[in-house]
Amino acid sequence: MHQNAETRLRDGTRISDLINHETREVKVRALSDPELYELEMERIFAKTWIFLGHETEIPNKGDFITRDMGSDAVIVARDRDNEIHVSLNVCPHRAMKVQTHDAGNANVHMCIYHGWAFKPNGDFIGAPVEKECMHGNMTPKDQLGLKKARVALYGGLIFATWNIDGPSLEEFFGDAKYYFDTLFLRTEGGLEVLGPPQRFRLNANWKTACEQSAADGFHTLTLHRWLAEVGPYAKKPDAEGKGADLSPEMYGSEVWTDHGHAMRCIDLDRKIVRLTGKDPAELSPVERLRALPPPGITPEMVPELLERFDDGQLKLMSWRPPQVGGFFPNGLFEFIYLPQPDGTIVGACALHAYIPKGPDKLEFMNWIFAEKDTPPELKARMLRQSVQMLGTSGMVEMEDSDTWPHQTEVAKGAVSKTITLKYQAKFDKGAPEGWPGPGHVGDGFTKDDTQWAWWKYWHELMTAE
Repeated sequence: MHQNAETRLRDGTRISDLINHETREVKVRALSDPELYELEMERIFAKTWIFLGHETEIPNKGDFITRDMGSDAVIVARDRDNEIHVSLNVCPHRAMKVQTHDAGNANVHMCIYHGWAFKPNGDFIGAPVEKECMHGNMTPKDQLGLKKARVALYGGLIFATWNIDGPSLEEFFGDAKYYFDTLFLRTEGGLEVLGPPQRFRLNANWKTACEQSAADGFHTLTLHRWLAEVGPYAKKPDAEGKGADLSPEMYGSEVWTDHGHAMRCIDLDRKIVRLTGKDPAELSPVERLRALPPPGITPEMVPELLERFDDGQLKLMSWRPPQVGGFFPNGLFEFIYLPQPDGTIVGACALHAYIPKGPDKLEFMNWIFAEKDTPPELKARMLRQSVQMLGTSGMVEMEDSDTWPHQTEVAKGAVSKTITLKYQAKFDKGAPEGWPGPGHVGDGFTKDDTQWAWWKYWHELMTAE
């Protein structure tokens, strides 16, 4: 992209002045500035691919959901040919929202204001009292439809962009797709949503949640320390009365891309030892996968993995699979192992989206998934435990969502807004020996490189012509 380093805010500050590439710092002001927010809606959310939901939310012809692409409301609808379309939820007549429901089924979307009607694909049908031609004769009917976004489906996930001639979704994913495939393309049946997404709003800037989603592992040690004290990683207290140590979970590999996608790939060896009592180094990837299937995969599904993935991906899935990470700009995935009291493990599969609702407001949306072929009783267990841990009132997310409003409020202070967010903990090791995948890879204790890559791409988009 061509860079425009002279992009300035009204007070004369250049956007480039908000980020220091040499010291890896970002001015806290970036987390609250209203003018910056408006530019983000134009330069990021109107230009990149945005995650909107999953096709199993609209399984039938005529089904629709309403979502947001940044500050723009859209209708996501399935037509009579089973094609999925994303259209701007704004009537071209008088700018009324066409669809005011969150979800439903409709072969025609009619604006309640003046009755203009549209097909699920956004095409204009007509206005009431057709003989009076209340849509006029100045603009042809085929130009009066809802503005249409470009749509791409990936593993059932629905993405859309207003950048009609821009990069494909696969190009946008880049090196991250190699890893994403191991999460979203695992079985022939594919993933399905376990009910509608949970959602709530909080007083926080969207970037507070999203830069954390870029694989920030370090905060787990302190913000989520209960996981080691009383949670699923807790052990019997030691002689000093302390709980288990979470720091071993901080080791592994982290991957990031030039487009701000990131993931934490946590080593499974300790889990496999506990389950099998064997040395993981002596087990083949297939043996490891059978001993510890990926989150949401049952032992009966493992043969499908062997058919669908190459040797490198199978090695990754059985050794250091991506468990937590994000896709730029506002998506988070969690495919994690939940230890049970009886020594078994239940998988949790969730996706979050953080929807901008203003400089200091966001909507938190949470989807819980399972493979379609998962036994019903296991689906119910996965749903219950995923909601308890990762839901909008879950043990983990209620702590994350407590920090973001504090950060946003701080960023408004006359002095506070001038200090910086620091991403100066850097990997000093590249990919471990035998690493099978592409992208930028760091090895060892979790660092800041993934989040810094998120900010670098934010800066690239915000300063592009």
